[in-house]
Formats: sequence, C-alpha cells, structure tokens
Amino acid sequence: MLVSCQVVTAHAVRVPVTGSLSANITGFLPIHCIYQLLRSRSFTKHKVSIKPITDSERGYFQLWNEAQWHGFFFSQDWIYRQLCETTTPLHPQLLPLIDVYINSILTPASKSNPEATNQPVTEQEILNVFQGLTGGENTRPAQRYSITTQLLVLYYVLSYEEALLANTKILAAMQRKPKSYSSALMDQIPIKYLIRQAQGLQQELGGLHSALLRLLATNYPHLCIVEDWICEEQITGTDALLRRMLLTTIAKNHSPKQLQEAFSMLPGNHTQLMQILEHLTLLSAGELIPYAEVLTSNMNCLLNAGVPRRILQTVNKLWMVLNTVMPRRLWVMTVNALQPSVKIVRQQKYTQNDLMIDPLIVLRCDQRVHRSPPLMDITLHMLNGYLLASKAYLNAHLKETAEQDIRPSQNNAMGPETPEVTREELKNALLAAQDSAAVQILLEICLPTEEEKAQSSSTYSLLRSVQSTTSPKSSDVEEEEDSLLCNLREVQCLICCLLHQMYIADPNIVKLVHFQGYPCELLALTVAGIPSMHICLDFIPELIAQPELEKQIFAIQLLSFLCIQYALPKSLSVARLAINVMGTLLTVLTQSKRYAFFMPTLPCLVSFCQAFPPLYEDIMSLLIQIGQVCASDVATQTRDFDPIITRLQQLKERPNEVSGLCKDSPYKSCSREITSVDPDVQLCQCVESTIIEIINMSVSGV
Repeated sequence: MLVSCQVVTAHAVRVPVTGSLSANITGFLPIHCIYQLLRSRSFTKHKVSIKPITDSERGYFQLWNEAQWHGFFFSQDWIYRQLCETTTPLHPQLLPLIDVYINSILTPASKSNPEATNQPVTEQEILNVFQGLTGGENTRPAQRYSITTQLLVLYYVLSYEEALLANTKILAAMQRKPKSYSSALMDQIPIKYLIRQAQGLQQELGGLHSALLRLLATNYPHLCIVEDWICEEQITGTDALLRRMLLTTIAKNHSPKQLQEAFSMLPGNHTQLMQILEHLTLLSAGELIPYAEVLTSNMNCLLNAGVPRRILQTVNKLWMVLNTVMPRRLWVMTVNALQPSVKIVRQQKYTQNDLMIDPLIVLRCDQRVHRSPPLMDITLHMLNGYLLASKAYLNAHLKETAEQDIRPSQNNAMGPETPEVTREELKNALLAAQDSAAVQILLEICLPTEEEKAQSSSTYSLLRSVQSTTSPKSSDVEEEEDSLLCNLREVQCLICCLLHQMYIADPNIVKLVHFQGYPCELLALTVAGIPSMHICLDFIPELIAQPELEKQIFAIQLLSFLCIQYALPKSLSVARLAINVMGTLLTVLTQSKRYAFFMPTLPCLVSFCQAFPPLYEDIMSLLIQIGQVCASDVATQTRDFDPIITRLQQLKERPNEVSGLCKDSPYKSCSREITSVDPDVQLCQCVESTIIEIINMSVSGV
C-alpha cells in the first residue's frame, strides 16, 4: 500500500497543468488531485518535492544510488506553473490549493521529522510574474502573465507572510525558521494597483478580492486609508471618464523631459508648466506613473515665492491620483524631495524601512511646507500612512522575535506569559509616544510665528481703519473673519482634520496629549476645530486632580472652551467640580501659588456662566471669597482696599444697577485705580473685572 501511494504521489506532479484554468472547466482535474495529496501531506511523507531542483542540486543527486533515489522524486514546479496558467472566472479550487501549500511549507508532516516540509516559491519566480507591470494601461501587451495570475501570486505572498508570523512561536519551539520574503521584494510588487484591478473584477474573481482586502488591512493598513478609497471613486467615476474624452493628442505628447524643463523655468515663467500640468490631469493614474519622479523631485521648487497657487493645487491633485497606484514608492520620493535645503542640514536619502521605523521623519521637511496648504496636505497624508505602517511593522517585529519570549520563560519562575506581556506593553508605549509626539509637533505648527503675529496685527489695523471710513458700523466679527483668510488658517484646518481622525481611532491619544499639555493659545482652535474633543470631558476630573498646578490650570482652561462648545449635562457637572476645586485650592495655596493659579483661571468663570447660567450664584460667591482672602492678606499694609471689597459686594447684590458700567460707569476704570505690584492687589483687580464681565454678559444675553 505504501508503494502504490508513493507511486501515485510521484506521478501526480508529472501530470501537466491545466491550461487556462478557470471555473468554466468542470469535472475532476489535476488540481483536485494535487490538493488532496497536499492536504494529506503525501508529498512530504514520501519526499516528493513539488518544487524544481537547481542544476547544482541535480548534480548532487546524480551521485545517489538507486536505493537513495527510491521514494524521492523531483518534478517541475507544478503549483507555480498552474498559477501561471489561470484566467477568469477564477476556479474555486485555487485558493484552497494555495492555503494547503502554505501549510505544508510551515508545518512538518510529522513531529519525528521536522524537516519534512515543502519549499516556498522563490523570490525570482515571484518577480517574474510582475515583470513589466508598472500600472500603466500601455504596458499590458508586454505582460507575460494575466491579472489573475498576478493576483493569485499576491495572495500567496501575503498569506504566506501572515501564516509565518502567526506560527512564529510554534516554529521557534521546533527550532525551525522558514524563509521570509524580503522587504525589497514587497516594495517591487504594485499592491495598490493590483487591488484596484481586483476591485473591477469582483464578479469574476469570486472571494479573492475580499481575501486580499483582509490581508491588506492586516499587514498593510497604510494602503487601506478610507480617504484613498474615496479619492479612487472620484478618479474612476463618471466625471473622470468625461474629462478623458477631452484628451487630445497634445496632452499625450508631453514627455517627462518637457515637464522637467517647464519646472526649471519657475518662478519666472509658469505658463508652460501650468499648461502641461492641466493636460496631465486628463491622463489616467497608470499613465501618470512615468511623470511621478519629475513631479516629486521638483516639489522643493514650488516652495519659492511667486509660484501661483493654481500650480500648487494641480500638483496636489496629480499626487493624489498617483497615490492610488504607487503609494509606497511615491511617499519615499516625496519625503526625500521635501527635505530641508542642503545649506541648512545634510540631506539624507531615506528608504521605505527608515520611514516605517520613524514616521516622524515626514515632519522633518522644509519649514516652508508648513505654510503651503497643498503641500502640507500631502505631508499629512504621508504622516498618517506611515504612522499606520509603523504600527503594523512593530506588530510584525514582535511576532518575528517571539523566540525571545520562549528562551527566558524556560527559567522564569513567574511563568511564560510575563516576557510577552512586557514586550507588548513596551510596544504599546512606543506607539503611544510616537503618536503623541506627532500630535505635539502638529500643534506646534499651528502656532503663528512672530512674523505672522506682526503681519496679522498690521492687517487687522489696516482693515479696521479702512472699514471705519467706508462702513463705520462694521462689526468686529467681520474684521476677524477677514484676518483669518491666510495660509496659516488653512494649514490649521488640515491639521485639525488629521487630529480628529487620530483621536477617533485611538481615544487614549487624546488623554495622553492633554496630560502632557500644550500652549493654551491653541485651546480655542483645538476645541472648535476638532469635533472629537468632547472626549476630554471623560478625563478632565482626573486631570484636575493632578498635583501639578500647571495641569490643573490647563484642565480648567480646556473645560471653559468645552463648556461653550458642548453645553451638555456632563459639561455642567464637570464645571461644578472645577468650581469646587477652585474653592478648595483657595484655602490651601500660598500667596504666590494662589496668584499663579487664579490669574489665568478667573476668566474661565465667565465661560462657565455663559454656558450654564445656574452656576452664577456659585461663581459669584467664589469670586467674593477670593477677593476677601486677598484683602485679608494686605489689610495690614494698605487702608485703600476696603472700597474694592465694598464694590464687589455691590456688584453681587445689585448687578442690574451697574449693568452699564462698561460705558460710562466709574467701575470701568476701577481696575486701573490701584497700580500696586502686590499680587493680591492685582488678583483682586482681576476678580473685579471678571465680575463686571459676567454681569455685562448676563445683561446683554451674549
């Protein structure tokens, strides 16, 4: 029985593959026989290889005698050749065949013989399948293999790598380490382009498209960004087809060399460049690939002054189209092109691996990018992609080095789970630090520079003077809106959109960033520009409870903006807590700390009253109490302090009588009557101005 099974196994791999295998071919085929033999592990049991031997191996085996050759037969690369002979509609047995083949590579047929496994497909064989594939429509006639073959080989590579990582611990325990495909190989496979092709052939590919999407989401999450899928729908939609109908022969005749010459004329002459770029927008994503290197290498030229905004926007549009077919290669070229000038720092050519290990390299670009919204949009897109890629890279690295968990656990009294938990926690801490660092850098970019502050103030003054002569009744709101029409504001909006996505994906990042803190000048921007900032209401009580005074101040300032933006019952309860904490701190803080705490937090009470009028009594009582404490500390030094306390009591008891104090009342200048440098005096002045502001806000109803 053993001999007959061995003969059948050896004969099976000599049967020719089925040409143009598809679901249209019915009946029992050789692929069914190979599948069953692989599943029963007959090839490895009887030492029949389904991989071809090399010339050196053939010379070695020629030295064997007939007894040694008995039971060990070599054949052509049957599975590989069968994958190369496939077409649509996809035969249902192909995916199960690949799965059992991968299992036979990683799992030995028996524990007694751990070497009884099949060999994987070589990297050269895989590259041969994708040779000549660049994604362009004009390259299809030169391709040797069909799109079905390429998708099946891609499925094999991704499934093999996933199975290898999933079985790392088992393989390490058996002291086996099967070969993993190199990152250089993966970089040469146009994964995104193949997925796009599979999307258009879903009916003919059966479950292959969904299987590829699952593998892609697990191993290459940076290629599954939602924005990219939406962008692809726009590129392949009806509007794009109508635009291509306008494609003329002139547009097709523009070569990458002509595009380079047009870039070299900037910033003096931009007409020719604009014409070429507009013509390129009519091309398909695949046809744009030859222009990718020229577009990215000249991005640094677009940062010079005098480049029209339309050119920047068109380059951004072309970049997004290219991103649908060659994202990984495009990102590397773009990051290297946007590096700072060589005069400032020594330029270094980064690789795909460098950017996955340290995604923050993306933000080490030329500072002028931070004020160029079209290029900043590209930079943020790459940053988001590399942050996702870094997570997948570290997860894979943790699984690849799983044998490090097994060795210490043998002598570990605490059990085998302790090392794994520790390494997992270290990985999570590294990812959290990486994400929070990216957020902090982006928030820093949102801050205006000194030059921008001066320019903004001068622009505001000019607008005010012009509007005072042309339209004396113009509101301050309109003036502020006009002053916000700038590159900084647009960049801030782009950054807020990315931060919102990051906060939604991992709410823990929100907590970490706010426990670290950032400039309070950005609170108005982040609360209004990031819709997910309401998450902060969950941990503000914990932030207020921190022993550091700076964190308590930051928490109350943050809460004041959140109450205005989200006037919810939860915000009301947290605001009550903040008022109680402020009252408690008033009794325990020293004079210097009291001044440092209440000077920045007293204006927040106005926002609490504006959002929640029921808090008026509690806040007014707190303000009077603060004034009384300050007065008691300086009672022995000055006799002029009692009138201020008297005014505070009057403001609390009869607010309606002094509602017009902001215009003609003597209370308008009460905070300026005392020019003492004493902290308590200054704090009491701040209390008085806060009460006045609350009363005016309550009366005016704003």
